[in-house]
Amino acid sequence: MANPKHRHSKSRRDKRRTHKYLTAPNLTVCPQCQEVKKPHHACMSCGTYNGREVVAVQQV
Repeated sequence: MANPKHRHSKSRRDKRRTHKYLTAPNLTVCPQCQEVKKPHHACMSCGTYNGREVVAVQQV
């Protein structure tokens, strides 16, 4: 196995890690019920997508 000959600096380590982070998901508002939902997905609270009901939602 190959082993590193010299230690890498903290700056070099941190430059490698600059893209390692999580981003919050993009969210939109449902035009029917005004709940927050993912874009291009059916609304889980009212079951509509593109102005028509596609998922039957049980009322609690």
